[in-house]
Amino acid sequence: MDFNVKKLASDAGVFFSRAMQFTEEKLGQAEKTELDAHFENLMARADCTKNWTEKILRQTEVLLQPNLSARVEEFLYEKLDRKVPSRVTNGELLAQYMTEAANDFGPGTPYGKTLIKVGETQRRLGAAERDFIQSASINFLTPLRNFLEGDWRTITKERRTLQNCRLDLDACKARLKKAKAAEAKAAAEHELRLTQTEFDRQAEVTRLLLEGISSTHVNHLRCLHEFVESQTNYYAQCYQYMLDLQKQLGSSKGEMFSGTFVGNAESTSPPAAAASPPAAAAAATLPAVPTIPVVPTIVGVPSAVAEGVLNPNEVKPPASGTRKARVLYDYEAADSTELALLADEMITVYSLPGMDPDWLIGERGNQKGKVPVTYLELLS
Repeated sequence: MDFNVKKLASDAGVFFSRAMQFTEEKLGQAEKTELDAHFENLMARADCTKNWTEKILRQTEVLLQPNLSARVEEFLYEKLDRKVPSRVTNGELLAQYMTEAANDFGPGTPYGKTLIKVGETQRRLGAAERDFIQSASINFLTPLRNFLEGDWRTITKERRTLQNCRLDLDACKARLKKAKAAEAKAAAEHELRLTQTEFDRQAEVTRLLLEGISSTHVNHLRCLHEFVESQTNYYAQCYQYMLDLQKQLGSSKGEMFSGTFVGNAESTSPPAAAASPPAAAAAATLPAVPTIPVVPTIVGVPSAVAEGVLNPNEVKPPASGTRKARVLYDYEAADSTELALLADEMITVYSLPGMDPDWLIGERGNQKGKVPVTYLELLS
C-alpha cells in the first residue's frame, strides 16, 4: 500500500511538473526544446497521411454502400467481431420484382418476356456489384483501416511519449538554472543527463516510425492499383451485360414489328385460285392492316440484295403505298449504304424482297439508304 501511495505521489508530481512547463511555454515564460526541421517535416507528412487516409476511407465506404444505416450496421458487426450477414443488392432485388411481375403478367407475353430478360440482366449486374464490393473491401478498405487502427495508433502513442520526455527535459533545464547550491546543481545536472538520454532514445524511436510512412504510401499505392483494377473489371462486366441485353431487346423488337410492318416473301406470292366462302366472308369483315410495300422487282438489284450488298442509288421506291415514319433516336450511318437519322424527323420507308426484317429502305429528299426498324415509329 505504501508503494502505491508513493507511486501515486510521484506520478502526480511528474504530471504537475509537465503541466507547469507546458503552461509556461504557452505564456512565453519558459524555453522549449525544438525538434529539427527534418523531424518536423516527418510529423507534418504523417499527419497529412492520416487525415487524407481517413477521408478516402470514409468516401470509399459511401461509394460502396450509400445506405447510411447499412454502413452503421456493418460497423457494429465489425466492432463485435461478428460476420456481416449477406445483403441483397439493389440490382438483385429489382431482378426479383421483375421476374415476379413477368410471372403475373404472363411469361409468354411480349412484356413478360422482356421483363424476364431485363430482370436476368439486373441479377447479373447485382452479382457483379457484390463481387466488386467484396474485392474493394478486402484489397483497398482493409489496408487503410489497418493503418489507421494499427500503425497510426502506435505513432500517436510514441509521439505523446516524446512530448512528455521533452517536457521533462525542459523542466530539468529550468530547475538547473534555478539551482543555487552546489549540491542542488549536481542533482539537477544528473537528472538532466538522464532525461536527455531518455528524450534522445524516444526521439529516435519516433523518427523510425515516422519514416515508415514512406512504406505505408507504397503499400497504399499497390492497394489503389488493385482497387482500380477491380473497378475496371466491374464496369466492363456491366457494359458487356448491357450490350447483350440491348441486342436481345433489339432483336425481339424487330421480331415484334416485322410481322406487322415489314413485307415478306409470302406477301409477294400470288393469291390462291379460289377461297372458300366462310374464309372470304371472314376476310371481308376484318379491317385491313397497313403494311410496308415490297418492291416486287428491280432490274439489276435482286442479286445484290440477296448477297447483302445494297446500292441506295439503284433502289427505286414503289409506285404507291410507301409509308411515313418518325425517327425515335439519332442514328449514325455505319457505311454509305445506310442513312443517318436525327430524332423526331420524318422519312419515307419501304422494304425490298430478301432484306433483313430488322431493316428498311429510308428516303429523305434526295438521300436514301438502309435504316433500322427499331429506331422508327411507323405511321399509318
